[in-house]
Parts: sequence; structure tokens; C-alpha cells
Amino acid sequence: MRSEAEPGSSATQQFVARIGDRIRTLRKQRGWSVQQLAEASGLSRRMLTDIELGRANPSLATVDRAARALDTDFAALALPEDNTAGEQVEGTLVWQAPDGSQALLLGATQAPRGATQAPRAELWRWTLAPGGQYDAEPDRPGAQEIHHVLSGRLTLATETGNQVLGAGQSTVVASDQEYAYRNDGAEPVVFMRVVSGA
Repeated sequence: MRSEAEPGSSATQQFVARIGDRIRTLRKQRGWSVQQLAEASGLSRRMLTDIELGRANPSLATVDRAARALDTDFAALALPEDNTAGEQVEGTLVWQAPDGSQALLLGATQAPRGATQAPRAELWRWTLAPGGQYDAEPDRPGAQEIHHVLSGRLTLATETGNQVLGAGQSTVVASDQEYAYRNDGAEPVVFMRVVSGA
């Protein structure tokens, strides 16, 4: 699910500042210039500079590309530092739109000890306002998502067609394809999303 933000939507400023700081720190730890990270990630030098300075509104796909180039993952850049006290948190607001649609990253599994670039499972809570849509870019080959609708009706638009889920329904979709989340109804849709292998 790494998507370009739709017009008028944005990542939160706290999220943008956090990922910018972490990308800069990891890049410097490697002894890389911004140009070297640009070449490794396939992103432009200007985009990476703007991200590091907190001036960019990067898509989730852009953050994911930078993370992979730095041998880490999206969750490691996006989530707050580990909570050693075990306090409950409401999640990290990663994306929001003017209509009230939003995506909260609630948590992620830990990478296996000693594993490098091992994909982690991520747990998300999404809300889409009536008429809201989020267009996603393909994840790594073999990546999957589990969706469970809490309220409303969610339309998953994939290359093979649309699937509509109502409250209490779940499905698994391959996320290594272009796809979108849509709310074609008159009420907000709230759904949980688990990403595996992204």
C-alpha cells in the first residue's frame, strides 16, 4: 500500500519531520551523500533533500523506497521510538485528507533477530469519508494485505476487478499490483488493514 497522496491530502507534519530526521540519520551513518541515496532509491535528490528538511509531502511509496535503500522498512521510519513502558498508543497518523479520511499506523511486528530487510507485518486503521479514495502503488512481489471492515462499505479496486466488503467482512488481496481503497457509500468506512511482506 504505498500510495501517492490524492490532491489536497497530506502526511501529518509530525510524520514528515520524523521520517526526515530518520532518513538523514541513517544516510549519514552509511556515509552516503544525498546523491548516493537518490541513486540507491530511485528518488530524486531534490525530493530526498526536501524530505530530510521536512518540506516535502512524500507519498507512502516514496518513504518505502527510501527505507528499502537504507536497509530498513516503512514502520521503522514512521513509528515512534519503542515504548519500553508498554503504554498503549493510538497510532501514528501517517496520512489524512481534507474530507476527514485518514490512515493510522498502529504498530508492526519486530524483524527476526539477525535478519536484514526481513519484511514485518504492519497493522493499520483506515477511515475513508464518503466519496474518499486512496490509490496505492504495488508492493514487493508476493506482498499481501488483509482487510477487515468495522463499519460502512469498502470497495477494493484491483487489476482483476472490484470487491465490496461490508461491516464484519474480511478479505486477503495481493498488494503487488496497482489497487485502490474507495468509499462509494454515504457513510464513512472504517477498516483494519494488515500488511505482510511489503
